[in-house]
Amino acid sequence: MDFTKYFKAYEELANSINKAFTKIADDFPKEVHCKAGCSDCCHALFDLTLIEAIYISKKFREIYTDDIKRHEILDRAAKADREIYLLKKKAFDDQKNGASDIEIIGKMAMVRVKCPLLNEKNQCDLYDFRPLNCRVYGVPTETGGASHICGRTGFVQGEKYPTIKMDKLYEYLYHISNDMVKNMNTKFIRMGDMLMPVSMALITEFDDKYLGIINENDVDSEEVNDNK
Repeated sequence: MDFTKYFKAYEELANSINKAFTKIADDFPKEVHCKAGCSDCCHALFDLTLIEAIYISKKFREIYTDDIKRHEILDRAAKADREIYLLKKKAFDDQKNGASDIEIIGKMAMVRVKCPLLNEKNQCDLYDFRPLNCRVYGVPTETGGASHICGRTGFVQGEKYPTIKMDKLYEYLYHISNDMVKNMNTKFIRMGDMLMPVSMALITEFDDKYLGIINENDVDSEEVNDNK
């Protein structure tokens, strides 16, 4: 599968997000406190759409060819993934026991899990290719009509500021993902709607088998078996 077209669309989106963040930071220098060494956003829980998961996975494997460093990051990813699994299982159990979506989301928003890409120097090991959620953290965002701000900023809850609409951002990410799946010749036709944490994206190798890509050899083998 050649992802070039879809990676380009994703990178264009990332560039536009960078510009939006910079514009807000320039206009509100006293409110935006992001700086090297601050890793508050590196402990937030969020999921990646398919295009972003594949993009980050590919960049990780291209950059970290050294087995020791790669396995070090993958070990951190496995640890984080186990933590996230247990948290999501707890949220699922709470929902079954009658907890409201707002209550569950509120609890999950308070949880902190260290991103596997955050190294011992408190820096991101894949900073230039970091997820879009990381790029917007530190300026006002809105999801489902609710506004969010980083607790370390100078923005005041309830005041009016330029705000990045996360619903529109994810809508475009889903569009890229579903367009990619549509042209992938895969048996997993709903795969474009999937979400996964950074930890799982790093652990996963998005090869033809995982993506369910149907190639001519597979089709020929099935036809031979059917004719026996």
